[in-house]
Amino acid sequence: MKDDRDPFLTPELLLSAYASGVFPMSEGRDDPEVFWVDPKLRGIFPLDHFHISRSLARRMRRGGFGVSVNADFEGVLRGCADREDTWISGVIHDLYMQLHRLGHAHSLEVWMESELVGGVYGVTLGRAFFGESMFSRRTDASKIALAYLVDRLKLAGFTLFDTQFITPHLASLGAIEIPRARYHLLLEEALQGQADFTAPDLPQSPSDVIQRNTQTS
Repeated sequence: MKDDRDPFLTPELLLSAYASGVFPMSEGRDDPEVFWVDPKLRGIFPLDHFHISRSLARRMRRGGFGVSVNADFEGVLRGCADREDTWISGVIHDLYMQLHRLGHAHSLEVWMESELVGGVYGVTLGRAFFGESMFSRRTDASKIALAYLVDRLKLAGFTLFDTQFITPHLASLGAIEIPRARYHLLLEEALQGQADFTAPDLPQSPSDVIQRNTQTS
């Protein structure tokens, strides 16, 4: 079978693209082509303004879930692609698996009764985390993943959480849009330092995450 994949599309090229402020996408799961995106308005999470709502805090305190880091990166990748329309093609899947093996792509998983029910994954460079996608198979699983992710990024010393685009769901949790020029300045600053996604220990309880990420008005 002929391989139509671009031999020049490497993990190193992806990292160079992220450092330049662009990211890859495909038109669909079977598309062998990749195009590059640099939005005029960029979605980011100001890490000090992430908001855990009262309802999410109650859900987290009820427990019944477990959280892990990099325990099933491919499972999270497949979970994010498991939808009718997806930009995560076979080419994208393989590239992010390579980035994961190189230590530049990470996942955070949410488990219930030994089943992977939610998660989020992204790419790290310097003190920047480029959030790629998240998924949920149970109510609030992706919100729980996001809360634990933001907590980890803050503890590890990250300064930029790039969400690429913004959705009403992300906006309700504190995500904002900023102009491209402002984003590139924040990216340049983040690339000048170092942060280790794997360094922080997992929280002892959901209450630890809630206390560190709940704003009082």
